[in-house]
Amino acid sequence: MAPMTQDRTLTAAGMVLIYAMLIGFTDNFVRVIAAEAGLWQFHATRSIMAWGLLLALMVPFGLRLRPVNMRAVVARSAIHGLAMLIYFGALAFLPVAQVAAGLFTAPIFVLLISRFAYGHRIGPVRIIAVAIGFCGVVLVLGPSAMAGASVAAFLPVLAGGLYAMGNIATREWCPEESAETLLGGFFAALGILGLIGMALLALMPLAVPEGAAGFVQRGAVWPSGAFWFWTFVQAAGSLLGVGMMIKAYQLADASRVSVFEYVILPASALWAWLIWGETLTPLAIVGMCLITLAGLLIAARSRQVVQATA
Repeated sequence: MAPMTQDRTLTAAGMVLIYAMLIGFTDNFVRVIAAEAGLWQFHATRSIMAWGLLLALMVPFGLRLRPVNMRAVVARSAIHGLAMLIYFGALAFLPVAQVAAGLFTAPIFVLLISRFAYGHRIGPVRIIAVAIGFCGVVLVLGPSAMAGASVAAFLPVLAGGLYAMGNIATREWCPEESAETLLGGFFAALGILGLIGMALLALMPLAVPEGAAGFVQRGAVWPSGAFWFWTFVQAAGSLLGVGMMIKAYQLADASRVSVFEYVILPASALWAWLIWGETLTPLAIVGMCLITLAGLLIAARSRQVVQATA
């Protein structure tokens, strides 16, 4: 497989939109899983299911799971896995909105890392789009996203930085890898972290609040059929959705694709309204409009570049 050099931003945008709609749907049912099981058991179980699906599809679809550069794939998987570990761990003692806002600093880090570590030229349109998109995120999440700043609040920002580095690594470190190879590495990392978390909680159990409030602190339990069903839905949805996201980062520059990822918030809100009847504040609607504007800026600029080079 030849290294990827062609930038297909509009195709990547479509893939991120599919990713957002799938993940937005499946993530709305994490609350069902969290009511009875723990985060670590969920990650371990979902990863096993995802790998089972990958192996089942490998022969009929001709999937290539063997890495070309094992070291690069392991490094990328470890970085993304650590980002998710910090993100979910921060949920144990920080407000959800604040943690989410920290993770969504990733596009800012993508710009900084792309420019200063890899020397990529970053135009003003991308800088403006990232700023507009992040403002939109803050409005969607509400005032609590920026409230109570502390040293602990730095953790979600660290997760955002690691998540950004993992996304950049997709194209910079792993240009010859298939999307399914990187997908398998991602789920393997989360599965290993899930098993480690379960083992630590078995050795050093914590006091666990009832219901979803105990999601992070809860160790292994004997789950119901609802857990198995919704975790399988999560595995299947994440397999396709995250696969689309990985492919998007393979097709286009990370500093462009990362802006499109902001759409996960409007997508999640749409599904929350359709499934649970949850409504949005006027401020959140303004934020979603800003997120849409950020994506349109990148898409329009990409179209201009394509036409200029045609």
